[in-house]
Amino acid sequence: MAAEVFSETACALGEGPLWHPERGSLFWFDIKGHRMYELGGETERHWQFDRAVSAAGWVDHDRLLVATARDLVLFDLTDGTHGHLAELEADKPETRCNDGRADPQGGFWIGTMGYDCETGMGAIYRYYRGELRQLFSGISIPNAISFTPDGRHAYFADTGVQKVWRVALDDDGWPDGEPQLFLDLKPEGFAPDGAVVDAVGNFWNAQWGAGRVACYAPDGSFQHAFKLPASLTTCPAFGGPSLTTLFVTSAADGAPEGQTAAGKTFMLDTLVTGQREHRVIL
Repeated sequence: MAAEVFSETACALGEGPLWHPERGSLFWFDIKGHRMYELGGETERHWQFDRAVSAAGWVDHDRLLVATARDLVLFDLTDGTHGHLAELEADKPETRCNDGRADPQGGFWIGTMGYDCETGMGAIYRYYRGELRQLFSGISIPNAISFTPDGRHAYFADTGVQKVWRVALDDDGWPDGEPQLFLDLKPEGFAPDGAVVDAVGNFWNAQWGAGRVACYAPDGSFQHAFKLPASLTTCPAFGGPSLTTLFVTSAADGAPEGQTAAGKTFMLDTLVTGQREHRVIL
């Protein structure tokens, strides 16, 4: 299956693709450009922020929870206004938001990291029904936040150490026990970036620098990989009317010279069905 360009817009650091099941459109972000994009049908539009934005979860047809460099906000798509929900390391100007995704219980997980990828400066948080709680600390580049279809486990990665962990969740979606190593990609030289889990539990991981999305079974065994025309692939998301289209964001900053597709957003028609993106419960 060959990748096609979904959006020609080249992002300095594309991230956070989200298929909105009620709007039938894809949202994604340019972290360095401080922009959020939406493309549904033939019309692409964007919203400009005064700080980094990286990920979102859908609340209803016209509202998103959006992660910014210093807080979580409730964003109104009809008029572009947003209201403060919770501070996100607002006292640490040296950090910003990164990878994030809504969980099956209605919570929203979000990672933070240093602007210069400083070792151990980041953390992972969960926002759930008005409460923001830190889950894990000492992470350099948090990524791959995703969830099993039954809501009993979450995945997350530290791209800096090239590892992915899996952690059990309780009935309310909070971690229950210590994370267990799921993938160690360092021996193969792959750097795990964003990820998504399909409807049968396979883990799909964009791998920074490798220009590919790799699929792993629930037991961690490698299944297959799809190549993309941009080496700095950042995050996948399933979407489309039947949830069989895999969208993938990428980055232009740091890409090899002459790589004209760098930073664009791609799509792959797969034979796999993804999970419907979960709704954030405020």
